[in-house]
Amino acid sequence: MCPSADLSHTFEMRFTSTPRGARLARRLAAHRLDTWGIPYGTGPHDGIVLVLGELTANAVRHGHVAGRDFHLLLSVLALARAIRIEVTDTRTERTPPDPEALSAPGSEDTGGRGLLLVAALATRWGWHPRPGGPGKTVWAECVFATPT
Repeated sequence: MCPSADLSHTFEMRFTSTPRGARLARRLAAHRLDTWGIPYGTGPHDGIVLVLGELTANAVRHGHVAGRDFHLLLSVLALARAIRIEVTDTRTERTPPDPEALSAPGSEDTGGRGLLLVAALATRWGWHPRPGGPGKTVWAECVFATPT
């Protein structure tokens, strides 16, 4: 988790590492954002949910280990007026590229655009090894309002 001390809300849960688990994570997080005052149908809500959807889908597609779940942590960084999304899986050998090393896929490629969407919509993103065990955490921060 971010070392910031300005957390005002958090939501965390483990989900099965399946498309259904990723879909449930996205739906529950979308509802939680709405209850936290980032309403459905607004640009910030839709952008955050899209980033979260990409990270959870990647955890299922690229981080799946049989019998292991992925973990979602969603936090409001109140002072920064941002949402931090952390998705942790247990697969160590498949890591995302560094944010500076992202490149667009070829026009004939059918995949490889998810992290480009994350990079375009998030204020910043990255990854680090999972603390205390195998795997990794991919995180992104999305500003939802201009600080006052």
